[in-house]
Amino acid sequence: MTNIVTQIADKVRPFGVSSNYGDPVEVGDQTLIPVSVGWFGFGGGGDDQNGGGGGGGATLPVGAYVRRPGKDLEFEPNLISLLVVCIPVIWVTGTVLRKLVRVLKK
Repeated sequence: MTNIVTQIADKVRPFGVSSNYGDPVEVGDQTLIPVSVGWFGFGGGGDDQNGGGGGGGATLPVGAYVRRPGKDLEFEPNLISLLVVCIPVIWVTGTVLRKLVRVLKK
């Protein structure tokens, strides 16, 4: 039996950049290139008699590069995705600052 890690690495390697940048799409006189952020992970474990493993992944569309006639290529963000990412970051930052202020007041 070949090494399972080697098998997984061979399957994951082809994803690369093509998994985050879609094929160009012509819409009217515009060209759109969709952009996403993707991540995945694998894990496993076991003892002498039992073992198991699993894996998963996710992708988040963050926007698209848009080329309009007579203009340079521009990135247009997906506002919903930005909110999904920014709200937890802002919440955590606020919580840390609040606790830091409490500690510094003492």
